[in-house]
Amino acid sequence: MKCTNKMRLLCLCGIAAIFMSGCGQTVVSYDNPYDIYATSADYGLTSEGAGSEKTYFSQNLCVADDVNVGMESTDSKVAEGAGTFNLATNTVTYAQNIYEKLYPASTTKILTAYIALKYGNLEDYVTVSENAANQASDSSVCGLKAGDVVQLKDLLYGMMLKSGNDAAIAIAEHLGGSVEGFADMMNQEALAMGATRSHFVNPNGLPDENHYTSVYDLYLIFQNAVQNQTFVDIISTMSYDVVYTDVNGSSVEKTWENTNQYLTGKEKAPEGITVVGGKTGTTGAAGYCLVLYSYNASGQPIVSIVLKADGKSNLYLLMNEMLIPLFVNRKVVNFLLNLC
Repeated sequence: MKCTNKMRLLCLCGIAAIFMSGCGQTVVSYDNPYDIYATSADYGLTSEGAGSEKTYFSQNLCVADDVNVGMESTDSKVAEGAGTFNLATNTVTYAQNIYEKLYPASTTKILTAYIALKYGNLEDYVTVSENAANQASDSSVCGLKAGDVVQLKDLLYGMMLKSGNDAAIAIAEHLGGSVEGFADMMNQEALAMGATRSHFVNPNGLPDENHYTSVYDLYLIFQNAVQNQTFVDIISTMSYDVVYTDVNGSSVEKTWENTNQYLTGKEKAPEGITVVGGKTGTTGAAGYCLVLYSYNASGQPIVSIVLKADGKSNLYLLMNEMLIPLFVNRKVVNFLLNLC
């Protein structure tokens, strides 16, 4: 089609006008017409009943079909699932198996932190149990010992920066009474967010066949978490100095470093992208995972997620390719040029 073809353009406009005007449409009158607003709240479609301003569950969410988007412009084969979500425009700019059930590894701790900030008192002192301290030596831990007394706020930093599995268990037992009790809280909160493809059995993401999520569910969880400024402050911290007491009342001092290589400087984000922070995760079953919060050159907040990458370098490679701000725009420009 040529852009100068005015006659064809007028025809198209005329056709559109006919459809929009409902030409030839028969109007049917009902004695008791169905009112969607009168019942929408009953079915969870809105947060309010009839006669008030309606707030739909998904109106501020990125909603996407189960269709992959943008994979031809990336090295998508290095990971199983990935997605990029623009929180300002509520659009999905990259989608790769975003609804597939996958293991989350330590990105699980995003939900653990969200619950702790929602229901916990950051000034609480938590006594570390034998169960919390007894984590596998080859797993990621803060080095907590049974009987240590640590503030909840400090445990959150240890869990999100150092990715301490021991800190996650201590938080879960403090808030949920047990790991199982806290897992119930996790599943209830996830469901309330619309994360229906997830199920959690522990607060740290250690492998279990009944512990899983999806890229899209992690987006739902993370975008809720970043609404809390304390959460954002934690994930954007490069290192954290902590002082707590051991079972004998002696002072213990440690420094916990962030595992996010964008914050440590080992990896560089694409030009125009400002990384705020996020959460890494790695297990044999889950591969290499990263949930990231950043801003693009227009100042728009972006959530980007990679799950089950086949290596750390490829994890950041794909993340950078997903964040490159021009590849979508180039495709749009090329499409428009081909029309003219």
